[in-house]
Amino acid sequence: MAALSLLPPALDLLLAVALLLTAWRALYTRALFPAVVFFVAFGMLLALAWMRLEAPDVALAEAAIGAGLTGALLMAAVARLRGRDEDKP
Repeated sequence: MAALSLLPPALDLLLAVALLLTAWRALYTRALFPAVVFFVAFGMLLALAWMRLEAPDVALAEAAIGAGLTGALLMAAVARLRGRDEDKP
C-alpha cells in the first residue's frame, strides 16, 4: 500500500516535466506544423493537469478551446500558408 501513496506525486511530477518539455518544443520548433502539434499536445496535457487539480470545468474548457478550437484554427492557418508558398514560382 505504501507504493500506491507514491503514485500521485510521481504522476504529478511526470506531468509537470511533460508540460515543460512540450511547451519548450512548441516554442523552439522552427517548422510550423510540428509547432502546432506540440501546442495541441500541450493543451491536452494542461487539461489533464487541471483534472489532477480537481477542476473539471477548467479542464473541459482547456481541452475544447485551448487545444481543440485554437489547434484547428492554427492548422488551417498553416495549411493556408503552405498553399501560398506553393503558388510562388
